[in-house]
Amino acid sequence: MKVTKRERSVFPVYLIGLVWIFSAFAMGIHSIWGYVGTAIFSAAAYFVGRAIFPDKLVETEVPDPEPSDPELAALKKERDRAISEIRRLNDNIEDPEISAQMDHIEQTAGKIFDYVLEHPEKKSLVRRFLDYYLPTTIKLLHQYDRMDSLGVSGENITGTKAKIRGMLDTVCSAFDRQLDSLFQDESMDVSADITVLEQMMTQEGLTGGGMM
Repeated sequence: MKVTKRERSVFPVYLIGLVWIFSAFAMGIHSIWGYVGTAIFSAAAYFVGRAIFPDKLVETEVPDPEPSDPELAALKKERDRAISEIRRLNDNIEDPEISAQMDHIEQTAGKIFDYVLEHPEKKSLVRRFLDYYLPTTIKLLHQYDRMDSLGVSGENITGTKAKIRGMLDTVCSAFDRQLDSLFQDESMDVSADITVLEQMMTQEGLTGGGMM
């Protein structure tokens, strides 16, 4: 996940050091007033430096915290492994059309994993996706990558690669429908809330053209 951190410039601190060095060598610091004056000038230099070089907000990627539930922790590892493997294969396969399909597969699979990690009660709805659809898709991509890397063509190699290419559109659509199915309960809840809201507003005379 991404976090935003505040990063301070070291330049204002350097200005403080320069003020004290200048005071020590140019004017000398021999009295309490010398110390006080130098401290005042160094404070002023610090605030001027902060104004010239303000804090920066830097966005950095940090690992997601490990879930306390062993089953969810295993699911997170499965997600990381699958997404990493799809990316690796995508880097190897140079076909731009397949690369675009693999990008879509990676993004959709990641969203499915993330949703189930946030709603573990829905894991049973994606069991076949986790146990068969996704690993079989990765297996097919492995086979395509292996045949493609041979650098030769033949009836079996060319035909198999064509079958895999044709299958990827079906995979993309299936993964999209799998993700959509996870929101079925939420969709029903929203519809029910809308129905109740409309009924209550109608009973209170708050709908229709009669309001002034």
